Amino acid sequence: MNREPSTADDVLRSGDYARKQIYCPSRVVAWSHGSRFDLARTLVAPRAGGRLLDYGCGDGTFVAMVHADFRETLGADVDRGQLRECALRLGDLPGVRFAMTRDVDGAGTWDVITCMEVLEHCPGPAVQIALQDMARLIAPDGRVIISVPIETGLSFILKYAVRTVAGWRRLSDYRHYERYGSGDALRMIFATAGTRVPRPVYSGGGFDFHSHYGFNWREIEQHVCAVFTIEQITFSPFTRLGGSLNSQAWMICRPRRRAASAPVTAR
Repeated sequence: MNREPSTADDVLRSGDYARKQIYCPSRVVAWSHGSRFDLARTLVAPRAGGRLLDYGCGDGTFVAMVHADFRETLGADVDRGQLRECALRLGDLPGVRFAMTRDVDGAGTWDVITCMEVLEHCPGPAVQIALQDMARLIAPDGRVIISVPIETGLSFILKYAVRTVAGWRRLSDYRHYERYGSGDALRMIFATAGTRVPRPVYSGGGFDFHSHYGFNWREIEQHVCAVFTIEQITFSPFTRLGGSLNSQAWMICRPRRRAASAPVTAR
C-alpha cells in the first residue's frame, strides 16, 4: 500500500511532471523549471483572493502551489487520466477542483487564467480553440498569463546541449528527445517570426499533440495578439535578458473588450 503524501513538499513530489522538472536530478533543469514557477506565482499575486483557472494544469503542480492564495482554484486539462490522478492527490485541498477543459464553467468570471507550457503542444486549430476558450472565461478586468518555451536562437543551442547531457544521464524523458538535422537546427537558431519547421504530431490519451520540436514562440505570439491585448512580455529565468538567453517567454494579456492604452512589450 502506498503511503499518502504527508507534507506540501511530498504532495508536489508526487506529481509526474514535478518529478521530471522541479525535482529533476539535473540542477540546471530543476533551477530553470523552478524559476518558471516562481515567476508564475509573482505574476498571479495581484489577483490573490479571486478565482484562478490553470488551463492545461498537467499534474496540478501550480494548483498545489497557489491554491491557498485564492478563493477558488480550478485545474483544467484534456487528459482525463491525468485529472483523475490530480483529484486523488490534490482534491482535498481547500477550494481546489479539477475538470476537463471542455467542461469548465463560469464564463467571464475567472480573475486570472494561467496557461503555462501548453500551447506549444497544441496542433493546428487547437491553439485557436484554447485561446478563444480562455477569452470566453476570463473576467472583463481579469488577466490571462501565457507561457511558452523559447526554442530558437541562442536558447535553442543551450537547451539542446542541456537536453543532450540529460539524455546521456537517462534523466526522465530526455533520452527520448528528438534529434535535429543540420537544416532544421539552423532554421531554429536563426528563426524569425515567419520561420516554420515541420513538427511531428504524436497521439496518446485520446488526443494529438506536438513535442517541443520546431516550436517558434514568435508564431504563437501572433496568435495571442489576435485574441488578446498583450500588456507585457517578460522572460524567465532572467527577466532582463529578453528572448535570447532565456528558457520561457511570458505574455500577460487582458481581454480585448476592455479599452485601454497601447500595450507595453518588453523584449
